[in-house]
Amino acid sequence: MSGCSLCPRQCKAKPGFCGAGDAVRVFRWGPHFGEEPPICGPQGSGAVFFSRCTMKCLYCQNSPWSWQGEGEDISAARLTEIFRELALKDKCHNFNLVSPTPYLPFIREAARPLAAEGIHLPFVWNSSGFESVTTLREYRSLCDVALVDLRYASDQTARTASAAPGYVAASRAAVKYLWETLGPLDSEEPGKATRGVIVRLLVLPGHADEAIENLAWLATNCSSDVHISVMSQYTPVYKACHTPPFDRVVTEEEYAAVTEAAADFGFGNGWIQGFESRAADLDLLGESMPAGHGRVG
Repeated sequence: MSGCSLCPRQCKAKPGFCGAGDAVRVFRWGPHFGEEPPICGPQGSGAVFFSRCTMKCLYCQNSPWSWQGEGEDISAARLTEIFRELALKDKCHNFNLVSPTPYLPFIREAARPLAAEGIHLPFVWNSSGFESVTTLREYRSLCDVALVDLRYASDQTARTASAAPGYVAASRAAVKYLWETLGPLDSEEPGKATRGVIVRLLVLPGHADEAIENLAWLATNCSSDVHISVMSQYTPVYKACHTPPFDRVVTEEEYAAVTEAAADFGFGNGWIQGFESRAADLDLLGESMPAGHGRVG
């Protein structure tokens, strides 16, 4: 970790931009039911929420641990115990790695004993999308299911809202690599994904056009068969409360423009989160998401 190059920032320092040190820091873990249905299943997703983040989103609802680094430093051996508990005690369907990138070497070390013990659960790489393809390739063993954001289509917006220069090229390269590597979402049983890609598109106030642009890019450069998750849940919190246009919620008109575009581009797999007002039926893909699902920021 003394010369970290795990994310697109290539800090080559410790700590780098994210602030992660030379130990795994975890904020919480346990069965989680707030993700898309194929991730959660009836027993829940075995989520491990890692502290620190490679982005600094103005609107991050997880700022106590993503920005400020709250959490507990643990050893790789302790992380192995957590994985074991999630699999054997809680009977979770997968290991859901939430923002894992700063700690990938430690996570891989922690995962190694599991196979020898006969514990074989899919790993969900739950990410902002700000990833290096080189890193994704190197840590392929930790990514059976990719649950990734495609947040911005403008680098200026990415810099302003998330301090993430180069986000557009990095996230699109990552999504394209993941789609080509993992392919469509596959489940052994309903609600239990074992492989594949889900792309999340959080509609941001004043930037619905960027979500539409990303849908167009996704349909053209990957496939309209990709499972997408279009989300209306944006809420202004933390620094967004004082930064227009991020200081307001998404309008019904903005959200409808994105959901209509999803239909126009031919997406038929995934979920459209219902608009909070419930004034219109936006369930275009056949299965709606409850308000408040998933991770924002």
